Amino acid sequence: MNREKKIKLFLGSAYILIVFVFLLIFFNNFSFQDFSSYELIRENRDALENIKNSNVFLSSIIFLIGTIVWVLLLGFGSPVFLVGGFIFGKWLGTLIIVLGLSIGATFLYMFANYFLKDLVEEKFSSRFSNLTEKFKKNEFIFFLIYRFIGGLPFFISNILPTIFNVKVRNFFLGSIIGMTPQLFVGASLGAGLSKVLKENSELPSISELIFSPDIYLPILGIVILVLIGLLLKKKFYEK
Repeated sequence: MNREKKIKLFLGSAYILIVFVFLLIFFNNFSFQDFSSYELIRENRDALENIKNSNVFLSSIIFLIGTIVWVLLLGFGSPVFLVGGFIFGKWLGTLIIVLGLSIGATFLYMFANYFLKDLVEEKFSSRFSNLTEKFKKNEFIFFLIYRFIGGLPFFISNILPTIFNVKVRNFFLGSIIGMTPQLFVGASLGAGLSKVLKENSELPSISELIFSPDIYLPILGIVILVLIGLLLKKKFYEK
């Protein structure tokens, strides 16, 4: 085994160990009750809002860094946009989330491009071979569409472009632009949930939640984006 392969093996193993330790710490410090108790969630919401209001800039930076680390260690972003909107509101939350997920995803892509490229090509190149020529025609535009469509687990969608040799700059900018619509909708839903918690001392009924404009409008936005994504996906992935 040459020196370069030994270094890759060492760093790859270190990455897996760090992920394992992170998961161990996370699940040792949080229980299902922390996420299922309305009263606990409401109390934590008030505490988070107080922390944010004491220093919005510092809180934003900490959450941004936390989002980047989260993507690097776990590779998925679905809880992040809800939490970001929940704490910071839909506008500031969207800005922080988009930057955090895009930076984290870009770092993960760079890591995968160096350490996992051969493995990714072995597993996915035949399945997505029809996209290779499309990316060669206009890499940025097709990556932007790829980001907007989604439909793949976030971790996979971040490492898959290694088989298309997407430039880091195009990956980063395409991620920012392509992911913004769905992240804004997700952050709006998180902000809506925060508002519902603030205005209700007890858990609202399902009907009250559904018919709240702060909830049903983001959900409607999600449905519209999914339908648009399905239409684009059919065109984008056709051979």
